[in-house]
Amino acid sequence: MLKMFLPNRMVHTPYDITADQLKQQGIKVVFTDLDNTLIAWDDETAPSHLVEWINHLKAAGIEVTIVSNNSEERVRKIADEVGVPFVYRAQKPLTTGFKRAMRLYAVRRDEVAMFGDQLLTDVFGGNRARLFTILVKPVKQSDAWNTKINRKIEKIVIALLKRKKPLTWEDQL
Repeated sequence: MLKMFLPNRMVHTPYDITADQLKQQGIKVVFTDLDNTLIAWDDETAPSHLVEWINHLKAAGIEVTIVSNNSEERVRKIADEVGVPFVYRAQKPLTTGFKRAMRLYAVRRDEVAMFGDQLLTDVFGGNRARLFTILVKPVKQSDAWNTKINRKIEKIVIALLKRKKPLTWEDQL
């Protein structure tokens, strides 16, 4: 059961990951969480480096979709700014939102990477959906109230995972 919380990779930030690195892993589509993965949970606009990263991936033929548990209004605003489709109220770690996002593409699950900053929602949900999971460090150290509970549980899970295997943060895939 614990292995379901183990990401395939751990990277400092999604912005260091290039299209070539994703392609070397066989990735054709990126699903990504929004809050504290791409932007701070309380930011209201997309920063230029997010736009540049998504444009870089799209120019290389890699599709990007935001898969978030947040509201339609919140997710749509950022998704529209960066020009990508989105799934809101994804209900991660359930696979419901991932299934909705998968319907947008004619790819196999092993060709999809899920980026996220939380083990309990993004990684666990992505693993349950049988995606290539990539844990990133949170953009901001503070969290929305509902995420603070998850972070406490996450610390326990990380400690248990470290007993089984060293966890290392990388700069690239």
